[in-house]
Amino acid sequence: MLSREDSRRLAQLERQLRREDPEFCARMAGGGRPERKRIPLSLILAAVVVWVTALILAVAGWWIAAAVAALWATVMICVVAYRFGVARHGRHS
Repeated sequence: MLSREDSRRLAQLERQLRREDPEFCARMAGGGRPERKRIPLSLILAAVVVWVTALILAVAGWWIAAAVAALWATVMICVVAYRFGVARHGRHS
């Protein structure tokens, strides 16, 4: 725990650093270039497996189960596309 004098001195140093090097402060605060996020391949693979399952169920004549599986696979792919789009273009594009 810092004393009052140390806290005051630290605040003074932070203000000075913000004035002298705002780019560094932005990077330290997370306002710099964000890391590129990778596409979750496991989620894509799961969606492909569910789509194949939906096709097998459709061929077997289980239409309701096939429709549900196809819907879930589509939802998974939409989630991946949305997350990748937000990560790539930012939240306010």
